[in-house]
Amino acid sequence: MLNSENALTNHEVTVCLAGGAILGPFNATWSKDQGGDVRELVKEYDGFLLGEKQRRFKFHLHDTYTNTVHTLILSFEQVTGICDHVRLKHS
Repeated sequence: MLNSENALTNHEVTVCLAGGAILGPFNATWSKDQGGDVRELVKEYDGFLLGEKQRRFKFHLHDTYTNTVHTLILSFEQVTGICDHVRLKHS
């Protein structure tokens, strides 16, 4: 059984933009050992909504299903919402 700290979580990320445009959904996988910025994207955007200055603009979403990486370059001033749908694995 995988340690929960190292377990993969499978995300489907959709970014909504001002004016109604939508980016995604993007499949992305995250674990402690296999990086990717899916969690950092959500944390950074949450901080921005709480009044923090945006520190990062480029995020890499690793898709292990298709062995690809999606690179998103975002200005949070143009983002109206981020949906992070997580598919949990049963143990």
